[in-house]
This record gives sequence, structure tokens and C-alpha cells, in this order.
Amino acid sequence: MIPSRLSTSGIWDNHHRGAIGDFLRSKILEGSDLSFVSAYFTIYAYAALKEQLDGIEHLRFLFGEPRFIKSLDPDKTEKKAFRIEEDALSLYNRLQQKRIAKECSDWLERKVDIRSIIKPGFLHGKMYHIDNNGVQEAIIGSSNFTVHGLGLAASGNNIELNLEVDSTRDRKDLKNWFDEVWDDKALVEDVNAKVLDYLAQLYQNHSPEFIYFKTLFHIFEDYLSEAERGGLLDERTGFFESAVWDMLYDFQKDGVKGAINKILKHHGCIIADSVGLGKTFEALAVIKYFELLNGRVLVLCPKKLEDNWKIYRENDTRNPLLKDRFAFTVLAHTDLGRDIYETHNWGNYDLVVIDESHNFRNNARGKVQEDGTRKTTRYEFLMERALKAGVDTKVLLLSATPVNNRLKDLRNQFLLITQDQDTAFHESLDISSIAQVMKNAQTNFTQWADPKKNPERKVRRLLDVLDSTFFKLLDELTIARSRRHIISYYGSEEMGEFPKRLKPIALYPTTDIKGYFPSYDDLHAAISEYKLTIFNPSAYIEDTYVNRYIKDGEQLLLFNDQRKREFYLIGMMRTNYLKRLESSVHSFAISIDRTIKKIDDLLEKIDYFEGNFNEYTSPDLFNDQGEEEEADLLERLTVGKKLSIRLEHLKRKEWKRDLKKDRTQLIAIHEKAAAVTADRDAKLQELKRLIRNKISHPLNDGNQKVLVFTAFADTAQYLYANLKARKSIA
Repeated sequence: MIPSRLSTSGIWDNHHRGAIGDFLRSKILEGSDLSFVSAYFTIYAYAALKEQLDGIEHLRFLFGEPRFIKSLDPDKTEKKAFRIEEDALSLYNRLQQKRIAKECSDWLERKVDIRSIIKPGFLHGKMYHIDNNGVQEAIIGSSNFTVHGLGLAASGNNIELNLEVDSTRDRKDLKNWFDEVWDDKALVEDVNAKVLDYLAQLYQNHSPEFIYFKTLFHIFEDYLSEAERGGLLDERTGFFESAVWDMLYDFQKDGVKGAINKILKHHGCIIADSVGLGKTFEALAVIKYFELLNGRVLVLCPKKLEDNWKIYRENDTRNPLLKDRFAFTVLAHTDLGRDIYETHNWGNYDLVVIDESHNFRNNARGKVQEDGTRKTTRYEFLMERALKAGVDTKVLLLSATPVNNRLKDLRNQFLLITQDQDTAFHESLDISSIAQVMKNAQTNFTQWADPKKNPERKVRRLLDVLDSTFFKLLDELTIARSRRHIISYYGSEEMGEFPKRLKPIALYPTTDIKGYFPSYDDLHAAISEYKLTIFNPSAYIEDTYVNRYIKDGEQLLLFNDQRKREFYLIGMMRTNYLKRLESSVHSFAISIDRTIKKIDDLLEKIDYFEGNFNEYTSPDLFNDQGEEEEADLLERLTVGKKLSIRLEHLKRKEWKRDLKKDRTQLIAIHEKAAAVTADRDAKLQELKRLIRNKISHPLNDGNQKVLVFTAFADTAQYLYANLKARKSIA
């Protein structure tokens, strides 16, 4: 017996102010007439109050949530969606379930009428009204008619907020309100038969075989139903005869069918297979399906991957899918919001495929700029212009790492699928808030990962604490397989073994075999001292002209940012020189030479200006020019792109002096780099040695194919030129 917990005030919370179950125990008498409103009803709550409830005259029970009633169909039961018996599930309760269900059913049939609100989410309140021969008691608040809701469990009771109605007038009016709702046939329906039919399922005797097969059926019901009808795919499209379908392995075909079904069912899907499992080809198959339905498809990818995607829709001998005649549009992530695409019909796509979708993990609003306007982020542009606007757009996201830092990253990608509707799966999946599900999961994960709170951090423990709705959301919206999963469930007979990753071998050759070229550290120190003033024109504006650039129209927006931009650009250039040197001394020399040529061109431009124009050049000089002449004149009189600065406003003497100093420093280091020819290039010679060892290795079996990856195109050309001849390696 749970000890009585009576409230000393009008508030009943199952915590410090009394359990509402004890309120009912103390107020329900022999012959009571009851009127209850609750979203749930459990047989265990009845059992806890059996002594009082068996003696009542009559109970009218109103379900405030019809989804609960709809889930009671014995042929379509989803166990996690209802609580007729899923409450206070101790082993004792499990063993007593059949008896309690039978007693509850008999009691309901004799003394209870049950109705339900028809419209979901229409009635949220909970009410318990008791009439003892004209003496009325009532309580309203948040407690459902469950053991935990009434505060009658031994532990783990819900903290609720209920208020005892102590006014005679209000208790009568509350009863009148209940009568009005109960009798409104447009609002409620009789559900006695549904509840009794379901309870009958709980106390009937079934053979072990029936229970076993019934369990299997409910576990795999959705899968079997979809398999029977071939999923949601329309086989009449000719999709299964396409070239891309024929190229896929079995595990990829299953992934594609799963992705299409999820897209058709939920408007989107994330394919998060591990690197190397063929997400691109799976996406191409999904694209083909929607193109066969006459859908217009947009692929958004990082700039560096544009050519990879475009080749599949080109009439090019390198395209392995020429037969499929793909017609999708390919744009880069950075194209979102660009002025050049202002007339692009972003809202006319039936399917948007986003490669590397983790780049859209941040849905923060754009910052307010100096002129008061707010800059639109790529996420916002994608959401508002491509997904919400125009036709009904579905989304396929591709990422091997959909979560970078926090589960909020994944939530924001889910919101791309739902077009920013946090409650999109309230009806279909019984998930009221995507954000709340992800927030709860993040909280549980953070607590699990804390070594102070959980020093052992066993994965099993994490799986136990994560909410089932989190796994439901992942299961419905994502496809994520690892290499281990593929090997375990598909084997390697069809596609062969995955290559084994060897540990990388780090080598540290010098730059110059002869040792004349500076060490990396010395060069880093020298480059850090370079002023690189060619990238810093705003530092040389005459003081008398500074205000002109601050106050003049658009310059106000640009000037302050320009100085920051130039500061960061110089830092980036210094870093870029060092990165180029890491790639190859040849690449480094090319980069330094380019900067020297830019300085030469600028010095020539300044000299030309000083020989042909004077400081009193009219500011109206442009007015009488034709369009081409004006453009040419503007080029001769100004420097800078984002912020156009007139040469007549600059401290040209100081700037020329600093430019020439930079030029002298750069020429000195360029001469040393250019002197490191291929036969002196220590990195190149080390690479040749590695290739020779690979070719001559006893296990190599005569294979002489070499694949070299490098970050810069000119390094690749340099290496190819020095490796293509077999004799250059021998």
C-alpha cells in the first residue's frame, strides 16, 4: 500500500503537495457519481483505486485525446502509442495483467460510459468531478488517469500541477461544462465498444504459438506491408531497367529503395552511409526515379565537387551513365543568394539533393549589417527560396558526418526536410517536437559522456537512457550503414573485400638536396615579416581623403570592412605561400612569381598615372566619356575591387617605396626557389624512391600503376612531368 500523501493546500502535485490519487481515495464514496476527463486510462490506475471505484454508482469517462482511442484497434496496434496496460510495469503487474484486465473490463461494462473527443489536440485539460448525493468535489490540472499521473506508483511518479476547486459555484459550473461537452455529438463519439474490445485481447487465453507469431507480426508489420506492395515505388516508371540501377550492388539497391520510400512518405531522407559506400551513385539512382516521374531535380554541392556531379549529365565519353540521359541542375552551395542567380527559379524543383549536407547544420539568422539590413544566410535562402517557395519540394541529404559537434546539427538538417516545421511528424510518427527529441537526446548523451558522472561510459547504458522517439526519428528519416554492417548482412562475395586501411607513413625530407634553400622555420619567420603592401592600399589613403571614403554612399559600408579584409588577406597570402611550399617548391616558386608580377603591374600603373595625370584631375572627368572610355579611365585612375580608391588620393611615394621593398624580398626568395631544379628537389626524389620500392616489392605482381594525390594543380602537373617517363624513376 502506498502511504497517503494529502495536500495541505489546494495544489496537488504528486510531489510535496499531495498525490491526486489520495484525493480521489478520500473523496470517492459508495454511490458516487463521477465525471472524469483524461488523455489516458490504464487498468493499473483502476486497480490502484479498485476499492473505491467498484462501489460507485456511475462514471462518465471522456478521452481528451482521440489518437489514443485510434491506437486501440487490435489489428493495427502500435505498442508504444497507448497505455491501457503500459503503466507501472513491474514484474508483479505483468503477472497480474490478465486478471486486472478482466476485472476492469467487467467494471467498465457495468458502471462506465466512455466517450472521446473527435478532433486531435482539441482538449488538453484533465478533470476529476465527484458528486456524492449533491455534495460535489472537483480537481482540475494535468494528471492523466494512470498510476504515475495519479501519484500512486511506488517511485517515479510524475510531478503534476492540479488545483482543487473549493468554490461551490465553480464545482457546479465545472459539472455543467462537462455535461455540455459530453452531450455535443459534433465534438465527441461513443468509444465503449473499442475499449472493451481491446481489453478482451488482454485477458483471452492464447496458445504460445499464436503469441510468438503475433509478436513477430507486430515487430515487422510495417516492413511486411511495404514489402507486399513493393514499398511506395512505382514500378511502372522503368526505373529498374535504368543504367544506374544496374550498376548498384545489392546493399546500394536496398539503400536506394529505402531512401525513395522515406522521401515519398516523409518528404525527405538523409543517406549517411560511411565514406566509400557509394552515396553519390545511390543519390543518382534516387534522382533517376524522380526524373522518370517528370520531376525537376537540383543538386547542391560544394564548389570543388561540381565537375564530379556534372559529368553524369554530360554527353561525354567519360560519363558511365550516358544511357540514362540525366537532366538535373548542378549548383554550388556558394551559389545560393548570389546576384548572378537572381532570376533563377529556385522554387521550381520537385527534389533538391544536397551533397555534404552537414554544411547546412547552422540555421542561425544572418547578422544585421551597418546599414540596418540583415544578411540572409545560405541556410535561410535555401529554406525560403528553394524549399518553401513554389512547388512541393522533397529533399535528399548526403553526408557521412551529419553530426559535427552537437545533435543540433542533425536537427537543422531534419528541418530542411520538414521545411522548418518542428511539429511535422506529430500525426504520422506521434513526435510532437523534433527539437525537443533532439534536445533530450543531447542532454542524455552529454550526461553519459561526462567522465565524472559516468566514469565507465558503456554504450549499452547510453542506448538505455536515450528516448525511443529519438531512435524512431532516426529510423524513419535516415539510412546509415557502415562497412561492418555491409559485410555482416550482405557479405563480400558480390563486391569483394573492402581495402584495408594501412597506417600512414610520415616522411620529412628537406626541400633542397644541396641545402641552399632556407629551412621551413626560417622561411616562415621571413615571410611573416613581409608587408605585402600590394594587398593593403587603404593604408595609404591621404588623411584629407579618408572621410570621403567613409561618408560617400556605399563606401560607408565597405571602408571599415575593407581594412579588416586587407589585414586578413595578407595573413592568408602568407599562409598560402607556406602551404604551397609544403606541396612542392615548384608550386611555391609559381606563387611568389605571381605576386612579383602583380607588384610590377601596379608600379607600372602608378608611374603611368603620374606621367599622364595630375592631382588636380577633375572629379567630373568621367561625365563626358562614353561607356567604354569611362571604364578604361576608371581602370587607369583607381585601385581596388570591392572598394575603388582613386590613385590621386593615395600616398603614392610611400606606397611605391614599400612595394619596391616587398619586390626585392620576394625576388630574393624566388631566385632560391627557382634554383631547386627537379634533380635537387628532395621531396620529388623521395617520392621516386617510394615508387621504385613499390614496383619492386615481391607482392606487387608487376603492377606499375601509380596514383598520387596533391592539393595544387601546378604541383600535380610538375609531378606528372617528372614521373611519366619510366626512366625518370628507374
